[in-house]
Amino acid sequence: MKKYLIGGIVGLVTGAGIFAIILSLSIPGLMLMEDEVKYHDFDEAVAHFTKSVEEHGWKIPAIHDLQKSMKKFGKSDIKAVKVFELCHPDHAHKILDRNDERIASSLMPCRIAIYEKNDGKVYASRMNSSLMASFMDGVIPDVMSVASKENEDILSVILK
Repeated sequence: MKKYLIGGIVGLVTGAGIFAIILSLSIPGLMLMEDEVKYHDFDEAVAHFTKSVEEHGWKIPAIHDLQKSMKKFGKSDIKAVKVFELCHPDHAHKILDRNDERIASSLMPCRIAIYEKNDGKVYASRMNSSLMASFMDGVIPDVMSVASKENEDILSVILK
């Protein structure tokens, strides 16, 4: 009996350890999404993207040109990278209007990055906000799921 109990405990601990390792290796791939853009020219991809943002009724309150920022700090070897802050005031209001939901404000506005890689291709990345929101309470999961879907619709214009 003692032998089976020890074997069961060892099996449980081993299984939990393997699960923890698999989870820690897979979470980064689940939280961030990256896709190749169908345009090989960075500026063309950015132009089509910003037009799609407007057409879908979203706003761009800020654009962070990371290549330009890095040049200011003497790092001129960075390929083109722009991070777009996207906001839909109606969605934002549903979260910011409630005290308990304001905790999600650190995830706002939605951010999408468009960048070049060493392979000469252009890519877009974003956080998997619907997955992240699924762990939250209140209206956050609903609002962020809708926003995530709309962001994917916006991106569909430039993705392969």
